[in-house]
Amino acid sequence: MMKMLPIALSAAALAAAAPCITQGQSNVAKPAAKPAAKPAPSKSGHLAVNGLNYYYEIHGTGEPLLLLHGGLGSIDMFRPMLPALAHGRRVIAVDLHGHGRTALGDRQIDLPDMGDDMAGIVKKLGHQKVDVLGYSLGGGVALRFAVQHPEMVRRLALVSAGYAQNGFHPELLPMQAQVGAGMAEQMKGTPMYKSYVAVAPKPADFPKLLDQMGAWMRKPYDWSEDVKKLRMPVMLVYGDSDMFRPEHVVEFYKLLGGGLKDAGWMREHMSQNRLAILPDVTHYEMFLAPELPRTVRPFLDGKSGSKSWAEQVQGK
Repeated sequence: MMKMLPIALSAAALAAAAPCITQGQSNVAKPAAKPAAKPAPSKSGHLAVNGLNYYYEIHGTGEPLLLLHGGLGSIDMFRPMLPALAHGRRVIAVDLHGHGRTALGDRQIDLPDMGDDMAGIVKKLGHQKVDVLGYSLGGGVALRFAVQHPEMVRRLALVSAGYAQNGFHPELLPMQAQVGAGMAEQMKGTPMYKSYVAVAPKPADFPKLLDQMGAWMRKPYDWSEDVKKLRMPVMLVYGDSDMFRPEHVVEFYKLLGGGLKDAGWMREHMSQNRLAILPDVTHYEMFLAPELPRTVRPFLDGKSGSKSWAEQVQGK
């Protein structure tokens, strides 16, 4: 059972576990002898939105970026990359429903509902429009936020997230279906459990959270028609060994209008959307990969690192 856990939890994050999961993984930054201190937020607190009391932190100043973590994780998952993301940016990091310092409410865990919640948080913090980066479970919430409140999302970066349940490798679905409170006792030695009880308002809610996550993962969904309607620039980022089928990744990009024809030697047919595949990265350490902030920042900042052949040859 314990071997299944990182797979069964589709959001899969070994939360705040940089010192715990990096051994033997060449694609993940190795921890220093002493773990780096978590960047201190300039502001933090709770916001009441749609019956829940969401915890949030603000890091840095500049254009706002809403940052959403993976399942069974928290804001702390992004500790290694927060300095890079917050450089010249106002990062709004949120602990999702039932995660981190946000208590598990009476509602079911539901991505469309959390998409609406994110709109409420952004408005309460005084922003009309934000860029959004979401990983895994947070990527699903980010997608729903963009679909349901497109006027509020300037640019959208989805990291290791899919648009339909059949996007997962098929062997994962029965494993995901097993997630529930019965796993809680076996998980007490894991970074997921330890990080949860360290900050959760009600640590005893961990089995209930597993039940809620399992119930969500057993629900079929297919948001392909919603994806087609997105008009803001979207970037998709995956590991080359992610939990999503390569065919699903390609189809996601095609639904967004990418990869449908040659870009042209002057880049005249380039889609506004982007697809990145990070080498030697799985779903489970994506949030620690040093390549991730370097990959998403130019896109989120509205920049392109490439010039056409003619521009480079002619020095334009």
